Amino acid sequence: MPSASQESSPLTFDLKEELLAKIEAARDNLDLATNSEVIRHAIEQFDFASYAAPVKAHRQISVRLRMDSKQRLVKLAKKHDVSVGELLRTAIDALPVKAKKAAKKAKK
Repeated sequence: MPSASQESSPLTFDLKEELLAKIEAARDNLDLATNSEVIRHAIEQFDFASYAAPVKAHRQISVRLRMDSKQRLVKLAKKHDVSVGELLRTAIDALPVKAKKAAKKAKK
């Protein structure tokens, strides 16, 4: 029976298309057969001791929506397998306006 350190376990996580392409390139460049081998190689090579999570400026806000709008968003989120927040961020991002560089105070 393999030891606990030799047993494998599936791990599912989300990646942007660019990182998936980078995994494919690494498979070719490093002559690795699987995505798992690339990930294991990346883990072995990366200096986690010096890792600092990127700081993303964000704030949580509350808004009021009509019940029918909220219910529609919940249904759409389930249909597209995303969060309501993701739908809202995408809708806001699609607005045809540009954000001011340094807003003093966010308007409610």
